[in-house]
Amino acid sequence: MPAAPVSTLAAAVARTLAQHVSDVVGVMGNGNAHLVDALVRETGVRYTPVRHEAGAVVAADAYYRASGRLAAATATYGAGFTNTVTALAEAAQARTPLLLLAGEAPTSGQRPWDVDQIALASAVGVRTYTVGRADAAGTVLLAVEHALAHRTPAVVALPYDVVTAPVSAAEAGAGAPSALRLPSPHVPDGERATAQLARFARLLSRARRPLLLAGRGAWLAGAGPALRELADLTGALTTTSVLGRGLFSPEADLGVAGGFGADGAMALARGADVVLVVGAGLNPFTTRFGDLFGADATVLQVDLAETATHPFVDSYVRGDARVVTEELVRLVRSERLERAASASSGWRESVDVEAARARPQGDTLAPDGRLDPRSAAARLAELLPADRVVVSDGGHFIGWAAMYWPVAAPDRMVLVGTAFQSIGLGLPSVVGAALARPESTVVLTTGDGGGLMALADLESAVRVARGRGLAVVWNDAAYGAEVHVYGRQGLAPDPMLIPEVDFAAMAGAVGARGVVVRSLADLDVLADWTATPSAQREFLLLDLRVSPLVVAPYQEEILQRAAR
Repeated sequence: MPAAPVSTLAAAVARTLAQHVSDVVGVMGNGNAHLVDALVRETGVRYTPVRHEAGAVVAADAYYRASGRLAAATATYGAGFTNTVTALAEAAQARTPLLLLAGEAPTSGQRPWDVDQIALASAVGVRTYTVGRADAAGTVLLAVEHALAHRTPAVVALPYDVVTAPVSAAEAGAGAPSALRLPSPHVPDGERATAQLARFARLLSRARRPLLLAGRGAWLAGAGPALRELADLTGALTTTSVLGRGLFSPEADLGVAGGFGADGAMALARGADVVLVVGAGLNPFTTRFGDLFGADATVLQVDLAETATHPFVDSYVRGDARVVTEELVRLVRSERLERAASASSGWRESVDVEAARARPQGDTLAPDGRLDPRSAAARLAELLPADRVVVSDGGHFIGWAAMYWPVAAPDRMVLVGTAFQSIGLGLPSVVGAALARPESTVVLTTGDGGGLMALADLESAVRVARGRGLAVVWNDAAYGAEVHVYGRQGLAPDPMLIPEVDFAAMAGAVGARGVVVRSLADLDVLADWTATPSAQREFLLLDLRVSPLVVAPYQEEILQRAAR
């Protein structure tokens, strides 16, 4: 009887992984070389190399945020793994499911260049699954289930001395894909939950000025259609967190809530008498540090947290956003029938929503002769391709895209870095979004500080996105947030400044087209670029020489709050 065919543990991992992801992004090293080889040779997974390990994790993070599909990153052990930690922490804070397949010290013990990677991952809230000879495929499956069920990263560790160990062909993942065991949507039950939902429906159907606020959790749950129906039934105005932008129809939508919101729109939100918050965590930025709603407003919340996420919430229901919102639609219809009331509140018809959303345009140039970022952002909004995914680095400039550039849906606004308050994750976000959305233009918004920190993956962004990629660098020759916060306190300015960098020239060095923008007229190059078919154009980088004197409204709000 012939011996059973054998394969390697690396092949077992690769083939199991291929059942659940179509893209892996990474940097090859000693610890993951055999895995990358197995992915390329033995599976249909698309492997995309980047130039820094943090960029690999960021790309997998942005991939999920832009598509809702799981992706994986891979890195070697030791220094390769430690390079990923900031990006892992961001994904954990943002609750982004992804896999990091990382080389690990051999089972015999650590070598001089090894570190305790399990402890490092645990320190940022990430669990590690270590593969072994006995059940490599099952271990990978557990990691996939953990990432998706808990919306978190998971590390799959590959000990150096077992990746080439022989395993049977069956263990190598040759069989049919294993079904994932994921939890069902949380459905509120019991008399108290039933009574609470009935109360929510009564309050919403009888409100004179109802407002719906939705966040990323509502989008992930698929609650958008039910929320839009509930808004129409009640005549509610709507608003979203920045990560929920695009969830509602624009006709009655106030835009982003909080510091990124327009003053007129936020004044209307403050006038609401009943507010339903769905899938939004109500952080200080969304709530204007607690001042978003009036003191007399009744605030209702639906979320998956154990309890309400802000002290001003009057009533809370724990449950899946889609399930609960669909039930509220049914209950509101029933309430209307019982009261023989067919008309909605009429609030949305009584106000000029478009005027309330108006943004300050700013001057063409600031007093220092550099571009006013507000006028530049407004002009860019007119010129950017409509079918776009906006990816953002962290930094003072984040307000400009969030305020001025609307997107069609929440998965088209990707902010990697804000959850962990990191900068330098923008350029590799382009890679993930471009892989996830091959039909769309990916627009990066980044600062000069974060852009320099992420520079290793400028080449990756240009190579992967090509003519579908556009980078806008808000180049104010400074770390803007530090200037506005600590400059006002009288700290020495020199450490906050950056010698002006020619990002346009650096773009040309890696095959992109770079343009220095000193006036609004210089932005006309974007009109020509947008009108050209993507297959015929280059990656475009716009190096905007903007003024450091103009403070984003959300930053001014933070400064005023800190001064109290």
